Amino acid sequence: MRDSLFKKEERTAYIVLVAPALLLYLFVMAFPTVFSVFLSMSTYRGGRVLDLKNHGFGGLAAYREIFTDPFFFVALKNNIYIVLISVFGQIPLGFILAYILSRGLIKKTGFFQTMIYLPNVISAVIIGILFSRFFLGSHSLWLEIVRMFFNPEAIYIPSRMDIIPVLVVILWMYTGIYMLIFLANLQKIDTSVIEASKIDGATEMQTLRYIILPALSGVIVTCAILAISGSLKSFDLIFVMTEGRPADSTSVLSIYMYKKAFRQAPNYPVANAISTVMVIICFILIGVTRFTEKRFSSGD
Repeated sequence: MRDSLFKKEERTAYIVLVAPALLLYLFVMAFPTVFSVFLSMSTYRGGRVLDLKNHGFGGLAAYREIFTDPFFFVALKNNIYIVLISVFGQIPLGFILAYILSRGLIKKTGFFQTMIYLPNVISAVIIGILFSRFFLGSHSLWLEIVRMFFNPEAIYIPSRMDIIPVLVVILWMYTGIYMLIFLANLQKIDTSVIEASKIDGATEMQTLRYIILPALSGVIVTCAILAISGSLKSFDLIFVMTEGRPADSTSVLSIYMYKKAFRQAPNYPVANAISTVMVIICFILIGVTRFTEKRFSSGD
């Protein structure tokens, strides 16, 4: 009797503690996601969004529309570039900087740590406005670089190079986050293990390969997931810098979705179809990341 009463009280306590978080998740995350998929298959064009009379069944028409729109693939290509510069640029560079600072290979580590992380303190809107002055316009720094190294007679940036300034700013702005994450986790590694490896004759590269990197494998995967999800939803910096110009050559999926939803004639099914595709791509990339991490882990 006492055991059953205890189990009942325990079950009640679990429900009371879990219910608020579960309800919050259902209303803030699950319901909007499911409703977004519903909207992408409807013919909704305005009015009360929860009134089913304003919705008709459109099937996969919105998905067909985005997959036949060349601007969708331009935005997707730019998002892939951002994912690549984030995963293979920000994370390795952040790790290298963190390793240099944690190992004391340079002096005044506090100063360099602050300066590297500083761009994350500044608003993305301010950074976007600042760098738009450097990279846009007929007298921009980027156009001068193109004239100096590629074409002395250039009067505009080739469309294939429009996204490069955005990638440079993203690399500069967000590397500090990963540096800080790696720096915090490098400090958790037992220094006695590293010192023992040094006594046994291990070089710096051997210590890095066989001790430090395996200890940070989980952190690297976490950083990759953060980089992928952040890259796919990037909006504010690019919107302020270029707004997708010129001719949508710097557009990304979030800007493409914004224009479909809120510019000219709003097309809500198409906008929600784009968001659904973004979520699917994000899940696929995260799945590939986890599969790769397990493959390498099992290989070790």
